[in-house]
Amino acid sequence: MIRPEEIKLSSEENGKWGMVIDQDICTGCQACVAACAMENNISFVGEEDSGYGRAMHWIRIERFWEGEYPEVKMTPQQPMLCQQCGHATCEPVCPAFATVHSQAEQLNLQVYNRCVGTRYCANNCPYQVRAFNWRDYQRPEPLSNQLNPDVTVRRMGVMEKCTFCIQRIHKAQDQAKAEGREVQDGEFTTACAQACPASAIVFGRVDNPESLVSQLAHKGHGVKHLEELGTLPNVTYFKGG
Repeated sequence: MIRPEEIKLSSEENGKWGMVIDQDICTGCQACVAACAMENNISFVGEEDSGYGRAMHWIRIERFWEGEYPEVKMTPQQPMLCQQCGHATCEPVCPAFATVHSQAEQLNLQVYNRCVGTRYCANNCPYQVRAFNWRDYQRPEPLSNQLNPDVTVRRMGVMEKCTFCIQRIHKAQDQAKAEGREVQDGEFTTACAQACPASAIVFGRVDNPESLVSQLAHKGHGVKHLEELGTLPNVTYFKGG
């Protein structure tokens, strides 16, 4: 049986990962969306399934408009992905324990070979960031050559979502362990943050006060999306007045 103090030590040792997104400098170019799809082997669903609302994205750009025509202006774009909640509402409703919380990385994980596709987690997620895999989508040649060997290729009938590129986290941790050191701030980042041309996305260990993401997250003017729900999201948004 795992004692509470052991869980705390494990969390402090391996770190807690978080993200800061500056909406004021986000241009809405969707480079993050494309990079996420390439890194995580996300299928192209095609025009027909997209028309039925079955698009497969782990991150999306939300646009909001204010005012009345012709005085209409767009508010800052909001990249929306899994918030990696500390008190995730998707976890307790899964009957197969496919959506679980990692005590080591403090991330909300998705175990694909446990998932039976009930979609309870998607219905209980206030951020609507989970996607259901409706089909075994085809990857005609040469698209199959782009598959990332570090990421599972999912089959139909399972739920998918952002993982904060956990394969990159593990790779960096293994490299640091082999060299007998800690993972350095900025040593690696997620695919979306790496591809952002405006550097609007910053990723790292929020439990390390020396890290850039921690300093940004604790500036005081950042907000958590739907924070009033008590889900304890690990993504902080900056938005000007």
